Amino acid sequence: MRVLWATVLIVLADQITKVVVKTSMYYGESIPVIGRLFRFTFTENPGMAFGLSVGSKLFLTLFSIVATIAILGYLWFVRKGPFGYRMALALILGGALGNVIDRVFYGAIWGECLPSPPGAHRLFYGCVVDFLHVDLWTGQVGGRTIALFPIGNIADVTIIIGVVMVLVTQATFQRWAHAQHPDAPVEPLAEVLAEPEPPAV
Repeated sequence: MRVLWATVLIVLADQITKVVVKTSMYYGESIPVIGRLFRFTFTENPGMAFGLSVGSKLFLTLFSIVATIAILGYLWFVRKGPFGYRMALALILGGALGNVIDRVFYGAIWGECLPSPPGAHRLFYGCVVDFLHVDLWTGQVGGRTIALFPIGNIADVTIIIGVVMVLVTQATFQRWAHAQHPDAPVEPLAEVLAEPEPPAV
């Protein structure tokens, strides 16, 4: 499980940068790094990725915790699998854990999400700090302002990289999994996805 060192480094980098942003920038502040193309823009996300909201904030926090534990459990299950596949899962785990820390502890430390007035300081009610702002395109869609790349953080970036790596290493993992159980039947993907034929009358 040496790949977990990558998870630890991701969490440290993610949390250090978020604390720096939280303590040195005001909400909505934007600092150009490469003109308007790439900036540090401080915002907070009370919902899921891309600003989506599903259920209450407490439900979302608890769901994130369960999902993170599930990723860790799966990583342990495939701990002898191909290195690239395990590293991909370690990146996803690091990103998920980084954002879970925000949701669990930031509400107790800093109160409610900005720009709302601070409320009760409670565990499990924090918001995710975002600041990596890639501004390739912003336009109006259906009367709403839509950005091609939503503002994110290091955790979000590593999750995206991890998902891409899972897709790239999936074939290698499948060959490894089949080698562990060579007698297990392997159905063609087309047959797995095909709908069952109705029974003959």
